[in-house]
Amino acid sequence: MSLYLIGDVQGCDGALQALLDKIAFSPSRDVLYVLGDLVNRGPQSAAVLRRFMHYGSSARCLLGNHDLHLLAVAHGVRAPGRQDTLNGILQALDRHAMLEWLRHQRLAWLERVQGQSLLMVHAGVLPDWTVQQTLALAREVEDVLRAPDLVDFLPQMYGNQPAAWNDTLQGSARLRVIVNALTRLRFCSTEGVMEFSETGNADAAPPGYLPWFDVPGRRTADATVAFGHWSTLGWLNRCDVLALDSGCVWGGCLSALRVAASTQAQGGWQQELIQVQCAQAQAPTAS
Repeated sequence: MSLYLIGDVQGCDGALQALLDKIAFSPSRDVLYVLGDLVNRGPQSAAVLRRFMHYGSSARCLLGNHDLHLLAVAHGVRAPGRQDTLNGILQALDRHAMLEWLRHQRLAWLERVQGQSLLMVHAGVLPDWTVQQTLALAREVEDVLRAPDLVDFLPQMYGNQPAAWNDTLQGSARLRVIVNALTRLRFCSTEGVMEFSETGNADAAPPGYLPWFDVPGRRTADATVAFGHWSTLGWLNRCDVLALDSGCVWGGCLSALRVAASTQAQGGWQQELIQVQCAQAQAPTAS
C-alpha cells in the first residue's frame, strides 16, 4: 500500500487524472489524503467530487475554504464570487449527493506510521494547539457541518474576529476561530493572533507576524504537519511541515507526495514528490 498526500486540486480534474496515472494509483491498494480545496476556480469541480466519491475510503478528503464556500453558496447564504466555477455542481442532477458527501468530510486527519505522527489540515494550526486538541476542535465543526441545522451555521462561519484562540470561546465565535485557523491561516503572531490580509510567500509576513509554522514553541512541532492552501509558498519540505499547494489552478503543478515512515534510526519520513503540470491558467488571486 502507498500513502499519497495531494495538494489543492481546485476543480482541475484533467491534472488530477494525469497525476493519478503517473503514480499508478489503485483504490484497492493505495490511499489518497487530499488536503482540501477540492473545488472552485478550475473547470471540472463536479468531476473531481464524483471521482473522490467513487474512490470511497481510498480518498480521505479534507475541507478547505473553497469547499466550505461551495456549501454556503449552495445553501443560499453566500453569493457566488466573480471567479467561482461552481455551476457544474450547483446545476447537476446529482447536486444533493455531492453536497451531502462534501459536508461529511473532515477538517483534520492524523495518520500514525511506525510511531511517527502526520497531522493533515488544509491551511494551518494555531501555535497553542496540540495535535489532539486540533483533532478535537476540528470534530466540533465537523459535527455542526453534518447536523440538520447546517444552514443556520454557515452565515456565522464568516468573519475575521475573534482573531485569536481562547479556551473560553463559545458558540459561533468559537467555531469561527477553528474554521479560520484550519482553512485560512497563513500568518499569525507569537501570541497566536491571526492575520488574513497578506497572501504572499513566507517572506511577506507583515510586521509582528510569522508563518504559523515558524512560531516559537508551536505545540504541534512534535508531529509533521502537512497542509495546502498557500500557493505562493509552494512546495516546502521540512521535518516538521510539508506544504503541498503548488498552484495547479494558477498554471503551476499538481503535487502528490508519497510518504512512508523512515526507520527509527533515520527519523522523519521517506518521501517521493510526483508532479504534473496543469494546463489551467487563471490569474493569481487570494485563495
